[in-house]
Amino acid sequence: MKYLSTRGGMTPKTFSEILLGGLAPDGGLVMPESYPQLSRADLDTWRNLSYPQLAFEVISRFADDIPADDLKKIINASYMEEIFGSSAITPVKTLEPGLYILELSNGPTLAFKDVAMQFLGNVFEYVLARENAELNILGATSGDTGSAAEYAMRGKKGVRVFMMSPHGKMSPFQTAQMYSLQDPNIFNIAATAPFDDCQDIVKAVSNDLAFKEKYKIGAVNSINWARVIAQVVYYFKGYFAVTQSNDETVSFTVPSGNFGNVCAGHIARSMGLPIAKLVVATNENDVLDEFFRTGVYRPRPQTVHTSSPSMDITKASNFERFVFDLVGRNPAVLNGLWAQIESQGYFDLKETPYWAKVADYGFVSGASSHADRLATIRSVFERYGVMVDTHTADGIKVAASYREAGIPMLCLETALPAKFDETIMEALGRHAPRPAGLDNLEALPQRFEVMAADVEAIKRYIVAQTSA
Repeated sequence: MKYLSTRGGMTPKTFSEILLGGLAPDGGLVMPESYPQLSRADLDTWRNLSYPQLAFEVISRFADDIPADDLKKIINASYMEEIFGSSAITPVKTLEPGLYILELSNGPTLAFKDVAMQFLGNVFEYVLARENAELNILGATSGDTGSAAEYAMRGKKGVRVFMMSPHGKMSPFQTAQMYSLQDPNIFNIAATAPFDDCQDIVKAVSNDLAFKEKYKIGAVNSINWARVIAQVVYYFKGYFAVTQSNDETVSFTVPSGNFGNVCAGHIARSMGLPIAKLVVATNENDVLDEFFRTGVYRPRPQTVHTSSPSMDITKASNFERFVFDLVGRNPAVLNGLWAQIESQGYFDLKETPYWAKVADYGFVSGASSHADRLATIRSVFERYGVMVDTHTADGIKVAASYREAGIPMLCLETALPAKFDETIMEALGRHAPRPAGLDNLEALPQRFEVMAADVEAIKRYIVAQTSA
């Protein structure tokens, strides 16, 4: 399997060659030259596999330059009952016949990012050890990526993590999860800017090829391809859990900010998983909903701070991967669209032949507000006795518009409600239960640097810490 760039300026590379780097050298995102195609026999064989076995079958098709025995060891170490609380790793919870929650938040930081990040931490360590190399990870988080990355990378040999987050914009629980870590290879940067500015800095540093090479800069945001393919696995696992045969179709609703999670669903569907609809659920930052309703992609100049903060994103990085497929994998067309964003702030596909293809890929969308998520949290708790977090509530709310008779709807869980206790209290008048050992998390000492969202300042900080 070889990888290329959405922008067309990268010579084909192997999985291990693109694993550590984040953005491609030309500023694009890496993509496989083609998606592996699955037969009915493949799906029949996969149906009864354990999670690690299924993960190997999926990931090995994209990471075929890692010896099979080594890859199995990496995957088995990533997906253990001791880490995720059950051998199912991503179990399915039934709300009512035809409506399910795909539980993705049973990992160490109580968010879906753990599922991919546990694999990423182990495969990073493996490749770095093989090459006797070091890596300085620069990331940006709106809430959950940061803690999942830090917990996966803490103590890893040869790895430092520099994680930017918008100062004062995450929930107290999310903030404490990150800032309370005292590991010497973890550096938290509280940026006085919204997430989108933090994400822009990651891309700017990654695009400084000389700095990137000298200081071994890598990425764990969902621009990292290994994260996306690790997320593909649970779409297959969820499908098998709610169907009896591979003749059936299912739909998935995905709370979306940076488009990485639902992009993994797009890849699973492109490989041959029988998915009817991929429902993109947004909050008040509804850039993606606007596109899937109107054909206009218009990043907002301002990000709205909401009660589902992990989705407070107005520039969806992984959207570029979908658009690349949408325009027939033509880099010239894609570069033209991104040039339009730079020059006029948006592009519009409604009057192009590409617009009709959106439905062919199964995409639909909807948005949710603070009032919607409060109402959904209440109704789900009252009807099913299940407490959901704010982002998952956004997904369940939007899913209601797209349920079809005879087609199961799986709503992807984003996080456990304990991470957003203030809104749970507002909705239900009670606290969300906390897993054991996290009762006094916010009271722990916190270690972080408040910094302006300035590319050169971030570079100087990285240099200072790597030279210390």
